[in-house]
Amino acid sequence: MIVRQTLSAGNAVVILALAAVMPAGGCGEPKNSPTPPRQTSAALKPPAARRKPAAAAPRLTKPTTVEAPAATSPESASRAEKSNVAAPAPVDERRVASHGIRQVQGDRFTLYTDLPPNEALDRLPDIFALAAPQWRRYFQLDESEPAGWRVRGCLMKDRQRFLDAGLLPGDLEFAHAFAQDDCIWWDELETDYYRRHLMLHEGTHAFVFHHFGDCGPAWYMEGLAELLGTHHLSDGVLTLGYFPVSAAEVPLWGRIKLVRDAVQAGNARSIAKIMSYQADAELETLVYAWCWALCAFLDGHPRYRDRFRQLPGELKNADFNRRFLTRMEDDWQWLHLEWQAFLANLDFGYDLARNAIEPRPTEPLMGASETVAIAADRGWQSSGIQVEAGERYQLTAKGRYQVAKKPKTWWCEPPGVTLRYYRDRPLGMLLAAIVPDDDNDVAAWRGTAIGAGAELAAEHSGTLYLRINDAPGELDDNAGSLQVRVCTADGGQ
Repeated sequence: MIVRQTLSAGNAVVILALAAVMPAGGCGEPKNSPTPPRQTSAALKPPAARRKPAAAAPRLTKPTTVEAPAATSPESASRAEKSNVAAPAPVDERRVASHGIRQVQGDRFTLYTDLPPNEALDRLPDIFALAAPQWRRYFQLDESEPAGWRVRGCLMKDRQRFLDAGLLPGDLEFAHAFAQDDCIWWDELETDYYRRHLMLHEGTHAFVFHHFGDCGPAWYMEGLAELLGTHHLSDGVLTLGYFPVSAAEVPLWGRIKLVRDAVQAGNARSIAKIMSYQADAELETLVYAWCWALCAFLDGHPRYRDRFRQLPGELKNADFNRRFLTRMEDDWQWLHLEWQAFLANLDFGYDLARNAIEPRPTEPLMGASETVAIAADRGWQSSGIQVEAGERYQLTAKGRYQVAKKPKTWWCEPPGVTLRYYRDRPLGMLLAAIVPDDDNDVAAWRGTAIGAGAELAAEHSGTLYLRINDAPGELDDNAGSLQVRVCTADGGQ
């Protein structure tokens, strides 16, 4: 959900500590996750599903068994571990001031910092106050926040000052940021954006724990905090749950680059793998990136959004992961398929609605040929044609469609527009992908250039998908469609 509030003038297993040079927000209490889906390897491979005739979903496997949760609930374990860290002490204001730490008050947030007065810093309490009603709307709570809820935040350049002033518990260890109860701590990282990001990330943890009593397994807890911590602020308008349009908007954030680099290196993570992150794992920034990617995908996708946003009601249940899988069971096949497509095409400004893949029954090529209409303003689209391994297919395309409208309309045909390239191919060029109906992965979605026509050899059986080449965040100014004729290579004369 994208939510906005105006700033008036003048004014996921574990709660993780941050790690690495480009950290994600750290978190409050460590905890163990509910047991993830049973896996036989790093890839998700539960018992094989039976092969079906032409169907509205690809024939993929899905988790049909889930191990029972441990006898000791994750909630109990996390509270026991948390009790080993001293609760934040009441603030001795004179002692705090004597260590060069100043206070900035807001409606919901009291900031303590050893940094000198600065407009961007001193607006942090007001920005936090703008976030509070957005959190309430996102979690479907009453609009009015009870008057008693406040958060104490410590923005630190020199941690020792905060230890000496009694603002930072001596037994609390974290890399860059941490949340406990209604207190958050984070290090100064010298960019206005990332300073706010860490505050909102940790503020999300504080809000969720205060209102729900638990934050869930790591993938959900950290992914949700990353999702709602990623924001846009312009002219006093704060937007949470923002999908960045460019890297320049989110300096030091780096989540999209981390995921794309991992995918490019052949290290894409399955949903099951992300759900399995454990409390005692050595958590790196890449973990936060994967948790963000999964939650951003589920929250932004029109098919999964409503079910994802119902998950806060399950936070106190030890079998949170199993309940998530139950909600997604009927669509697990498509969820897995679309996750792979999302990773293959991930980019800034990704439009999840326009890149959602519509289920369509598939069957082998009927007759000598078939013609399929492909919309220019959508991502990958099923042709409805099931191709067979070892066969060769001839694809021929024609049509005229729009691929941009500013500063004037850009008309395009299937070979594409060579005045602009996206991922080393002409803008608007027809692409094709043969996606296996079981155990498909990211590589299947890289696509093959077709242009006005090409022969496509099927190395494996699967469904033929088609799209034009364009950035996944720039489909909204496209219009029109093209016609693609598909026939076997020896039967198209």
